[in-house]
Amino acid sequence: MKAVSCVSGELSVIDLPAPRPAAGQLLLDVRRCGICGSDLHAKDHADELTDVMAAVGYDDFMRGDTPVVLGHEFSGEVAERGRGVAKEFKTGTTVVSFPLLRASGGVHLTGLSPLAPGGYAEQVLAEASMTFVVPNGLDIDTAALTEPMAVALHAVRRSEIGRRDTAVVVGCGPVGLAVICHLKAKGVGTIIASDFSPGRRALAARCGAHVVVDPAVDSPYERFDRQKGVITAAPQLYELGVGSMEKLRKLPGWSHLYRVAESLGAAGPKRPVIFECVGVPGMIDGVLAAAPVQSRVVVVGVCMGEDRFRPTLAIGKEIDLRFVFGYTPLEFRDTLYLLAEGKVDASALVTGTVGLDGVDAAFRALSDPEAHAKVLIDPRSSAVEPG
Repeated sequence: MKAVSCVSGELSVIDLPAPRPAAGQLLLDVRRCGICGSDLHAKDHADELTDVMAAVGYDDFMRGDTPVVLGHEFSGEVAERGRGVAKEFKTGTTVVSFPLLRASGGVHLTGLSPLAPGGYAEQVLAEASMTFVVPNGLDIDTAALTEPMAVALHAVRRSEIGRRDTAVVVGCGPVGLAVICHLKAKGVGTIIASDFSPGRRALAARCGAHVVVDPAVDSPYERFDRQKGVITAAPQLYELGVGSMEKLRKLPGWSHLYRVAESLGAAGPKRPVIFECVGVPGMIDGVLAAAPVQSRVVVVGVCMGEDRFRPTLAIGKEIDLRFVFGYTPLEFRDTLYLLAEGKVDASALVTGTVGLDGVDAAFRALSDPEAHAKVLIDPRSSAVEPG
């Protein structure tokens, strides 16, 4: 079969032996595979990621000097079943799969390990237990978005955001756009999106952002300065504390009233939920410096290098800082059904498609935020430029 090999920062189309499914596995004919931001980083900075993954106990992540077939965002058709696979996975059935694969005595990251070749190929292996039949006739392009949209669903769930909250999405690349799609589907009342790119700001509006901001001109946090109950500076917090107690202490049973206000979430300042979806050094510190008091910050963007931020900023503002990674199998399944049932609209994300011979050109095109958001690979296509 033909596949795209990545080694030493170079992408090339090569011939590989057709894989065979082991017991409990499926062999899929790849119909679409998305190019992920982590693929772009891994192409040139694999060794940095190898060290990080080794630190969390996974020693089989891709290396710069070892060929690997990338691709973990794929939809496909069942070509062959291994022993013990359920009959629901009939030949020709369209499916998506959680990108984990049993191989070489362990479980490996599909498309991010040489031990589990990914979807930049004509065929890919998948675990039947982690594979889901695509329902409702969902098109293969949208089905291939299940994985990145699951990342966003996990981030939104971890944020614990409510419909009455205000969300700020910093960075409107594919991850930020996916987060906006889920926030819209959840019915969040105010979604503010921020990106330097005019093209990405336009996509953010299409995905459901209510306010779109160019951070070179305006701060996405300025809206909070005008909202009653929002505190953006420490002296305002001090005044709230003293002023509130001056009023409360004049009332009998003031401590009971205070407890009731706390239980209703009315005792402290209003706060936004901020999604950092850029993933470059300095972003976390910048968000901490600009965020209102007691904001909840969810770090979704993956910074590949070392970073620094000032903990005292987060401490002084009592900011809740959360980091997210991946998703659960249930969130993956739920995302597929949200897409298939039309409850989440991700139609704005896909901006181009290429064949295997066009993957290198697609990587170059994705370096320009005005050119594309999400490019899909169609192994059956002859396209050499993302169109």
